[in-house]
Amino acid sequence: MTEFIAALRAVVGSPHCLEDAADMAPCLSDWRGRYRGRALAVVRPRDAEQVAAIVRLCLSAGVSIVPQGGNTGLCGGATPLMDGRCIVLNMSRLRQVREVDQANNTLTIEAGATLAEAQAAAAAVDRLFPLSLASEGSCEVGGVISTNAGGVQVLRYGNTRALVLGLEVVLPSGEIWSGLRGLRKDNTGYDLKQLFIGAEGTLGIVTAATLKLFPRPRATTTAWLAVESPAKAVEMLARLGERVGDRVSAFELIGRQALDLVLQHIEGARDPISACYPWYVLVELTDFGTQSALDALFEEAFAGSGLAACVLDGVVATSEQQAADLWRLRESISEAQKREGFSIKHDVSVPVSAIPEFLERAGQALEQRYPGIRIVAFGHVGDGNLHYNQSRPLRDENAAFMACTEAVGEVVHEVVQALHGSISAEHGIGQLKRDLLTRYKSPVEMGIMRAIKRLLDPSGLMNPGKVLWP
Repeated sequence: MTEFIAALRAVVGSPHCLEDAADMAPCLSDWRGRYRGRALAVVRPRDAEQVAAIVRLCLSAGVSIVPQGGNTGLCGGATPLMDGRCIVLNMSRLRQVREVDQANNTLTIEAGATLAEAQAAAAAVDRLFPLSLASEGSCEVGGVISTNAGGVQVLRYGNTRALVLGLEVVLPSGEIWSGLRGLRKDNTGYDLKQLFIGAEGTLGIVTAATLKLFPRPRATTTAWLAVESPAKAVEMLARLGERVGDRVSAFELIGRQALDLVLQHIEGARDPISACYPWYVLVELTDFGTQSALDALFEEAFAGSGLAACVLDGVVATSEQQAADLWRLRESISEAQKREGFSIKHDVSVPVSAIPEFLERAGQALEQRYPGIRIVAFGHVGDGNLHYNQSRPLRDENAAFMACTEAVGEVVHEVVQALHGSISAEHGIGQLKRDLLTRYKSPVEMGIMRAIKRLLDPSGLMNPGKVLWP
């Protein structure tokens, strides 16, 4: 492999072809520390042409490629396997804003830019790029496209798939497909970009994207509301939508166990309400009128139509800082869980109307099999996506409890399937859920997916061991 590595260095320059174990280490494990792998090198190209040259070198040498962005994924999709027969293609140097078209409401940006940088580029021309995740300061555009990330504003704006108009992709052949079109209507055959959104780098490498922008809301109302049950939260969502329409931009459900972990592990976190309640909703309304008008609309909505009866207690943010503090509680849950130790994680979706039934059925089944189990449930109830995580009450017991991952997952996924849901709502498949696909997708679906993979990547070099196996 000496000649191969030398050829990589010639493409990107020696400083950007890492071979030393210490230099490569941050790119060889996932954010949660669950997956670790080996690689011949970590290569950091600066543009699509260098990516294409690297792919051609790998194709000639029979070396696999693991594309990687900010490395914030939760399913091991950007972590190499242990066989060491690959390179990690780190995309973080491709971060240019190529174009912002204010009149067309589009942003063309490279894959290595962070999500926060994409948001800032939109804000600079008084526009909104609405995709918002807790990891937005470090996750990258290519990564969120490759996993079809969701986030907290899917309810109003849709997930990543709905926000992408065009892509630039380096194919497994080393060719560059230039599909950066800012068109809302293009009915000229197959919509090829959809193949690469959510494919986790198994069909090609996204190097740039043209994204939808929106007018920036002028007013925001944020509230933290205590509710008796998930059923009351779902009822509140329906009634609120009837009163204020699509002004509801986010509607997050948070269980008390999740909040307790944040209060325990996140410095400066404070409970917004003095009393303890079993469930909370973090709701955000946005509009283009005045702040006073939106606040009045929010109050009016809860004064009638049965909404007030859904709420046990609550607080409405009176400043941007207070709103940010409320959002910090929600966005710190994953970090708090990480500090608490290992937990079994699920990212599932069911119809919004089925959320209460899912939580009841799955919770009862898990408690019956694992008495005293701690269930941390939270997520985007507005679009049916729940993060549903399990651990033991005592931290020291969690490492051993991880041996129950498959059995716990079977309980959860069987309830999801019975309610016509999905075992992966926004985190992707990666290594974590790869083997579950054949159980929860039909043979017809799996056959189509494998046929597409064979067509585009006949050598099987693109992110092996992820999504499809073998």
